[in-house]
Amino acid sequence: MDSIAVLVVDDEESVRTYVAELLESAGYQVRTAESGSQALEMLAGNSFDAVLLDVMMPEMTGLEVLRRYRASNGASPVIVLSALAGADDAMRAMKMGATDYLSKPFSNSELEQALGRALGWPFSLPQSPDAAPVPDAKPVPSLLQPPQDERVDARQLISISASMRRARALADRLADTDVPVLILGESGTGKEVIAREIHQRSRRRPRPFIKVNCAALPSELLESELFGHEKGAFTGATAEKPGKFELADQGTIFLDEIGDMAIRLQAKLLQVLQDEEFFRVGGKKSVKVDARVVVATNRELDHEIEEGNFREDLYYRLNVVSIRLSPLRERKEDIVPLVDYFLKHYGRRYKNGLVELPAEVLQAFTEYDWPGNVRELENMVRRLVVLGDPMLVLDELKANGRSGSNGRGAAPMADGRTPGTKRSPVNAGRLPQRANLQGASPFDMPQPPPPASSVPESEMSLKEIGKRAAMLAEREAILAMLQRTAWNKRKAAAKLRISYKALLYKIKESGIVDPRSSAEF
Repeated sequence: MDSIAVLVVDDEESVRTYVAELLESAGYQVRTAESGSQALEMLAGNSFDAVLLDVMMPEMTGLEVLRRYRASNGASPVIVLSALAGADDAMRAMKMGATDYLSKPFSNSELEQALGRALGWPFSLPQSPDAAPVPDAKPVPSLLQPPQDERVDARQLISISASMRRARALADRLADTDVPVLILGESGTGKEVIAREIHQRSRRRPRPFIKVNCAALPSELLESELFGHEKGAFTGATAEKPGKFELADQGTIFLDEIGDMAIRLQAKLLQVLQDEEFFRVGGKKSVKVDARVVVATNRELDHEIEEGNFREDLYYRLNVVSIRLSPLRERKEDIVPLVDYFLKHYGRRYKNGLVELPAEVLQAFTEYDWPGNVRELENMVRRLVVLGDPMLVLDELKANGRSGSNGRGAAPMADGRTPGTKRSPVNAGRLPQRANLQGASPFDMPQPPPPASSVPESEMSLKEIGKRAAMLAEREAILAMLQRTAWNKRKAAAKLRISYKALLYKIKESGIVDPRSSAEF
């Protein structure tokens, strides 16, 4: 059967290249356009099954491309890609005929689901053997999973440990109960995978699985993202926008990093759980919704309650049943089967003949603490397959020097914290000792800290302390804007209302590194 043809339109070369390579690796036929005029020329002379269209482009915006394409009777599904600040433009685009939209940065799974919706193929994990095929629909290649005949997903919980078997068995029993589920565990242990399995094994499987990362957005944007807003609710709200809860109606909404949600929003979430209704931002009419709520966190919520950061009533409402996932260092019997699986998966993807590891490397893998858990292991194996030299990976593990017998107590989590340690604004963007690329998007990788002063803080003058604090605050603002604009520095400079040259200077001065340039593959 013919592969699915997708046109990727974006003025940022890094975005075009990343999305194109991702889709091609999954079996899609991909062409790219760097401008609106080029896209219209390609659309006029070719047939595409789907179009991925950036909104914010120079010369001709994505909205204008969409308007002209629909005016010429173009019928291909169009998925709009917008930076967070341009979500209202994306909603306008949907009124103009767009099929769906994604806010940058987006994950592989979000792109996968959007393509599935656009092409009429309901999936998130592999179809069960008795699932009825969609009539007249092409099979949609998955961005996350190998061919369908393998019935297994690259993000699936490959595990032989007793603790993970218990977690999966509990997830099976909970699938059709519709009660809220709280999933606990360090970053990279597979919390999202468990959430997806709960959805996939429930009666809600044909309906959407919607993921929201509560730590990725400031509270004002998160409220609009979750609950939507009415036209005119705030400056820039030029059209009404349905929230993620509405999109998840009859399906499942997964709230990741729930421990990072602001107290004010926790109260609104509690109302949704109690009454199954809410008000959009600026709305006067309640919206009824039937969505299964699954939440996850790597924080200890009882500690957050004591600190006044999490509502106790919301905790008890969410914690009807909890599933705790063990870190990889506590279930090292899972390392070998995980390595075997990832070797096969990425060997197929990169056409590499590496099928097993030397005993010395495998031994080092089993002795390493894996502070980034399964996600770090997967990334390490992926690097190994790409580099083709197991000894390079072995040297890196030895250089990191983390092992289960190092006597350091609790191993750090994926963001460099020890369990139970709260994030701070200064440390939130720091790069852990092992970069955690996830094989995912180049838009959301951690950043190194700004250059440290050679003068100890205790010896600084008040003026020096103030200057350093201002620099840190400025750095956080610049980094946040760069992430919102998918690292388009010109767009970021315009939104920050400084010159492009000044932004480049500040980026260099504050030690911000573009993660796309530091990625090794």
